[in-house]
Amino acid sequence: MTDNASPPSSPAPAGEDMLAAMFAMQKSLNRRIGVDTDRLTEEQQIAWVLNYARAMSQEVAELTDSVPWKWWAKYQTFDRQNARVEVIDLFHFLISLAQTLGMDAADVHRLYMRKNELNRQRQETGYNVKDDSDNRGLEAGSNPASG
Repeated sequence: MTDNASPPSSPAPAGEDMLAAMFAMQKSLNRRIGVDTDRLTEEQQIAWVLNYARAMSQEVAELTDSVPWKWWAKYQTFDRQNARVEVIDLFHFLISLAQTLGMDAADVHRLYMRKNELNRQRQETGYNVKDDSDNRGLEAGSNPASG
């Protein structure tokens, strides 16, 4: 697919990595609107990390507004359809943020798996200590229990 091509609107075919397909589609969309996360200077990376973090904060606020969180207000209803769309909006910005930080789908999957294992180990041991070494070594592939 070229950057100007319309991405498929249907789910990824069986056997295709769905997360990788989402990353490719987001890269194409970002380039279409003038953001090439592969060619950002460090200063631009910092700016875009902040832009995407702020955008995600806004999307979380919009998601929050989809549920009746105001216990004093009787007029609210749960807007499940909008909540689902806000989750997808979060994915758009989260994938863009990952790409800004130089991560592809495989990087996200690999780091997620390592962090998930670390979180499981923390739950098994009570997670009663957090220090400066917390999360260090996850990207390098070290054993989560050791650092």
